[in-house]
Amino acid sequence: MDNKLYLVIPCYNEQEVLPETAGRLKEKLQSLIEKEKIAEGSRIVFVNDGSGDRTWEIIKELHEADSIYSGINLSRNRGHQNALLAGLMTVKDHAELVISMDADLQDDVNAIDEMIDKYLEGTDIVYGVRSSRTKDTFFKKATAEGFYKLMNTMGANTVFNHADYRLMSRRALDGLAEFGEVNLFLRGIVPMIGYSWDVVYYERGERFAGESKYPLGKMVSFAVEGITSLSTKPLRMITGLGFFIFLVSIGMLIYSLIRHFMGATIVGWTTLMVSVWAIGGLILLSLGVVGEYIGKIYLETKMRPRYLIEQFLHEDA
Repeated sequence: MDNKLYLVIPCYNEQEVLPETAGRLKEKLQSLIEKEKIAEGSRIVFVNDGSGDRTWEIIKELHEADSIYSGINLSRNRGHQNALLAGLMTVKDHAELVISMDADLQDDVNAIDEMIDKYLEGTDIVYGVRSSRTKDTFFKKATAEGFYKLMNTMGANTVFNHADYRLMSRRALDGLAEFGEVNLFLRGIVPMIGYSWDVVYYERGERFAGESKYPLGKMVSFAVEGITSLSTKPLRMITGLGFFIFLVSIGMLIYSLIRHFMGATIVGWTTLMVSVWAIGGLILLSLGVVGEYIGKIYLETKMRPRYLIEQFLHEDA
């Protein structure tokens, strides 16, 4: 058996939770090795995304104490998606299957067993999907579910209630490597790979320690990034909006002519001001959407590296 599994864990200022995360994941890997579901050389790979605390020092200490832990240190903070991609692309030639998850222990590590079972049945991609949001506040649940619905409505097809907890085979990772865009939204890109896929449902727990790295403002920014990276639907909506306003203007012209020939006097101040502000706002909004796409084209044409790896701590088995 050569089912070598690598766990890829992006980390940003996770010094409070990292020791506990390392212990739980090591325990899970050892139990899977004992059950002969994965190979002896399986590893836990922490990706330090330019943390400002002791995260990298802790990763180095873990690696020095036990070779089951590996570490990737990015040259600077590049964001969660780039850090995750850096980990996946670095280990894809070392492992047969890779599972990505967050460091905060909210993802149920026991779901890994079912993910591997589905992989052994021949599935290339297994998505970890939340079974419910009963532990979330009403506001958190509404905004999170609204996020996924908005993404899919706007053309950025994602797996509902799936974040970045997933299993990918080496073949799927090779497919992911073919996507060269700088503006990354892996939740939308991975489904575009194709190949066989399935889902595993799990109950998401509370964060073990530290603070969430995705407050509401960042989630909104993340949604905009995903939509504009994967879909041109907003541009089509602007075209439709322009056509609608054109029809409304023709209707208003006909109405004004009729009122004129009927001899009615129209003061029109309120209507005029509302029209000017409404149309001006729509123009600025449209320019903003178009500018977002132009900005992405600008970044893509520069072909800058998505990440730079400063150090890779690793021992092959």
